[in-house]
Amino acid sequence: MNLTYYGHSCFLLEAGGSKVLFDPFIRPNPLAKDVDVDKIEADYILLSHGHGDHVADVEEIGKRTGAELVGMVETVGWFGPKGLNATYGMNLGGTITLPFGKVKMVAAAHSSSMPDGSYGGLAAGFVVETEGKTFYFAGDTALTYDMKLIGERYKLNFAILPIGDHYTMGIDDALVAAEWTGASKVIGMHFDTFPPLVINHDEAKAKATQAGKELVLLRVGETITL
Repeated sequence: MNLTYYGHSCFLLEAGGSKVLFDPFIRPNPLAKDVDVDKIEADYILLSHGHGDHVADVEEIGKRTGAELVGMVETVGWFGPKGLNATYGMNLGGTITLPFGKVKMVAAAHSSSMPDGSYGGLAAGFVVETEGKTFYFAGDTALTYDMKLIGERYKLNFAILPIGDHYTMGIDDALVAAEWTGASKVIGMHFDTFPPLVINHDEAKAKATQAGKELVLLRVGETITL
């Protein structure tokens, strides 16, 4: 499987014959100014919650590609009247099977509202099983004991965790989350985009090494094979 980073919390997963986009926030992100949004293809768009820095490009990409939306029922439902395929409105604990694999919605500790201020339901994360691998996309969240359940129920190949602090976990809590979920490889997200989220990359990697974890900080536009 391939994973491309488009900045902030936006990733494109290519696995199981599908292209799965997470939390698209590209055009308003100055760090992603070199990303050509018009060329991004998606079969599915997974949304962790409704904040603007996670849904800014949903309407544009969703309409152009016909991608089916997956996320909290209120978040996905908000896009239905806009002409998007609001197909998979879920809630915490739910699991769906898609052509590329299984997606389970898990709890996140964060607020959620839509860009117009309307109710966005609860924030969430996802456990994704595809191509014989399993990973955790945490969305925006604080450290919670619910993460221990993930570690007890799944054998993760990697976890995608927020590390920017201020609005979510910082690196210290993210490394505890990695320990609790059983993830030895952490792919960082939700860092550097705004002044409160700027981190010291070397310091974060050193902390991860000390904790026995591999921290991957992708460049915007970078693709890795997992």
